[in-house]
Amino acid sequence: MPLYYPQPGVVEQENDDFYQTAAITVSACIKESGVDPRAIAAIAFDSQMAGVGSIDENFEPATRFDSWLDMRCQPYIEYMERHHGDRVTRLTGCAPTCDHGPKILWWKEEKPEEYRRVAKFVMPAGYVAGKMAGLQADEAFIDYTFIHFSALNDAQNGSWSAELCDIFGVDMEKLPIIVEPWRIIGEVTGKVAAEFGLAQGTAVAAGCGDTAANALGAGIVKAGMLFDVAGTASVLAGCTDTFVADVENRALLTMRSVIPGLWHPLAYIAGGGQAWRWYRDQFFNTRRGQALPLDDLELYTQMANLADQAPPGCEGLFFSPHLGGRICPSTPEMRGAWIGFSWSHAQAHFFRAILESVAYEYAYYLGILGEAIPGLELTETRAVGGGARSDLWNQIKADVLGVPYQRLGRSEFGTWGAAMIAGKAVGIFPNLGEVAGEHAKPAGGPLLPQAENEAIYRPLIKQYIRLQGILRDAFVEMDKSKDND
Repeated sequence: MPLYYPQPGVVEQENDDFYQTAAITVSACIKESGVDPRAIAAIAFDSQMAGVGSIDENFEPATRFDSWLDMRCQPYIEYMERHHGDRVTRLTGCAPTCDHGPKILWWKEEKPEEYRRVAKFVMPAGYVAGKMAGLQADEAFIDYTFIHFSALNDAQNGSWSAELCDIFGVDMEKLPIIVEPWRIIGEVTGKVAAEFGLAQGTAVAAGCGDTAANALGAGIVKAGMLFDVAGTASVLAGCTDTFVADVENRALLTMRSVIPGLWHPLAYIAGGGQAWRWYRDQFFNTRRGQALPLDDLELYTQMANLADQAPPGCEGLFFSPHLGGRICPSTPEMRGAWIGFSWSHAQAHFFRAILESVAYEYAYYLGILGEAIPGLELTETRAVGGGARSDLWNQIKADVLGVPYQRLGRSEFGTWGAAMIAGKAVGIFPNLGEVAGEHAKPAGGPLLPQAENEAIYRPLIKQYIRLQGILRDAFVEMDKSKDND
């Protein structure tokens, strides 16, 4: 799906690209599977969560989709944070960041004519489902797993906040109806049936956000479970029965779970897994001029084997993984760093320090979560994504966090999560928590924390957190000095 970069900092997509891509994918899956379209009871979608699209009165795009990568709204993020940051965080569960609210303010203030054309702001999943069902603009919807990213909601009540909309001058009539993920919002129309390869009249459910769908698909449906998405970004999500508003630290974002009464406080590193690739391309690939294997997996295995040669704690070497700026809490001035290396450190130490840094960062997040919910018992972490294939990395995380790590046998979770929601919509799956738990099968036994390594890492977590504070102050000061030159 193409991205458009009209100028630096601007990243847009065509709303109809989401629709066309969905049609091509769904029709291909139905054709290749040989399933009779009449046997498909319902369909639901998940989608990226922090960007925002819009429709006019005819349910046609009013603007291009404003991607989560688009930073035009930065001045409005800063305004929200400076003047109303605590209130936004307390009500929504998410500190002001690059998401719906600041983007809506940008359109309102910078593009007033386009803003006036907007009947409703919508998510990609809601746009596709709405088009499939032939909805009118006043029927546009958003499901409740997205709303923490709006900066305009009351999370605990599952509603739009009249207070926040009034503060920021946002017309509440431009916000879609908030629904539960399994709400049937309509049926597939005749024209759409041909494009998607579906039967006319197939039920269309609201669906949810991609992270929520992944958590459901992985069976994260009980308080105390953790969900580690070890992908390009490293995401750690908890599962709690208590709403958390991280006003003090601004590190945790609290998303509603698909399962009623549960929440997913989460935080992430923008380039956690990406640091593997960066190290591979810039350092490991060139060592001693060795010929490289063609298989990426084999190369990553070699890197992990090398890192395993270094002892836990890397003999005092730390890495800061925020190569492109820190996300949670937001400190865009930060960059990466290795700290504490000496003549005795070898390449094995440097790469292991990268793996340990993600675990230390996760420990920082869990420390905040533990302060917010005293007595919260963490039972297991379920790891997915490319990085979850590394037993070494999983073991390091288990040792640092003191929580068992479990890989799952399935490789795709979001699609399965959306499918379960569709099944719930038509009564196939009465209890989502039960069916999600039953189908999230482990791949082998869990990796248990090793007491000896836990003892080594415990003081290093505190050192890492202190170093992050020092680095934050230093990078912020350097950025100010640069601006003053």
